Parts: sequence; C-alpha cells; structure tokens
Amino acid sequence: MLNNIVNIGYGNMVMAAKVVAVLSPDSAPMRRLKDEAKERKMLIDATQGRKTRAIIITDSDHIILSAVQVETLMQRFSSREDE
Repeated sequence: MLNNIVNIGYGNMVMAAKVVAVLSPDSAPMRRLKDEAKERKMLIDATQGRKTRAIIITDSDHIILSAVQVETLMQRFSSREDE
C-alpha cells in the first residue's frame, strides 16, 4: 500500500492510483480549471505558499496544486509503477 503513495512536495502525499493527470499550470485553460475548482471547493493547495508548478487532477475531480515540476512528479509516479 505504501508503494502507491507519491510525495508531491513539502511532505504532501497523494495516492498514485487516484491520479488521472499531471499538467503544467501555464496555460489559460489550466488557470480556468484551477479557478473553477476553487469555486466548487474542490481545490487542494499543496504548494506551501510557493509558486504552482504542477496541477494534479484526481479521479474524484479534486484539483491539487503542487510546487514540484511536472517532469519531477512524472518521474516519481513512473518509479512507483516500476516497483
């Protein structure tokens, strides 16, 4: 079970099986996605006050903000799949 948990930065963890997508926050559609999730109370800010570098979408339609780069998160997720 612990193999299924991935660190998304600053001691915050997410279950890899629940993640649908990891996206870059730089585009206007991603900003809209973040704003809509905030309005629906489905936004989880795991950046600890730092710049958002990745947006994680879960199967429960929650949006998680991370201060870790998309590429780094994808390496962490893929290394969990290899184990």
